[in-house]
Amino acid sequence: MMRFAKRLFLGDNETRDVIVVLVAALVLWEVGVRVFQPSPLILPAPSAILAAFLETPGLFLRHLGFTLWMTCLGFVLAVVIGVALAVGIVYSKFLERTIYTLLVALNSIPKVALAPLFVIWMGTGPEPKVAIALMLAIFPIVIDMVLGLRSVDPDMLALAKVSKAPPWAVLIKIRFPCALSSLFAGMKVAISFALVGAIVGEFVAGSRGIGFQILVAQGQFDTVRVFVSLLLLGVVGTVLFFLVDYAERLSLPWHVSQRGRHQASPDRA
Repeated sequence: MMRFAKRLFLGDNETRDVIVVLVAALVLWEVGVRVFQPSPLILPAPSAILAAFLETPGLFLRHLGFTLWMTCLGFVLAVVIGVALAVGIVYSKFLERTIYTLLVALNSIPKVALAPLFVIWMGTGPEPKVAIALMLAIFPIVIDMVLGLRSVDPDMLALAKVSKAPPWAVLIKIRFPCALSSLFAGMKVAISFALVGAIVGEFVAGSRGIGFQILVAQGQFDTVRVFVSLLLLGVVGTVLFFLVDYAERLSLPWHVSQRGRHQASPDRA
């Protein structure tokens, strides 16, 4: 974690470029509000948003912690269940025809429409938030993991078959290492979806969390506090994404996508 924080705040040129762009955007936002003076109900200044956060930082951080906990629980469950389903789909034609089709059908249904059902089934506690986060996050994990498990060199599989390697050895030593890059790609998408799912659950039935804070601020026409919640969600979502990205770098230093990641190319300055 310390290495990740050091890289994030004192890292390479790309990280510094991102920070410079974000700071410049905030400065332009502040200047634009001061010059054009829109109503605070429409667009508050970053300084006003920061002041609103500093008035009650403990309140925002407490609700943010609850949302983050729901997000992480849903994400972890999505990874565990999604990997298991992907393995079953690859090795079973029956599961491919049934579970795979069911996942596609469920993914096409807006989760906001399903959220009230989860509240009826599970109550208004943390369970429906975790369930919605799980439902949103599991689809990209299953899709990318299935693709990765199937993207194995046929010659390697033929060699394993000739060597009479057992199916579990083929899965663990051949298919799974080849699928790790695809799995991490799905996890990067899934972590953002899990955060969205937790917020949806708090919108439908919640008394805690950043989503609940947004609803309260909306009811009071407090645009500044809405922006505080939105910016906190943006920061948390970004950090979660780069945590997954950092885990990928640590886990797959041998993969071509990582070895060539920071190599200079002719079309990059």
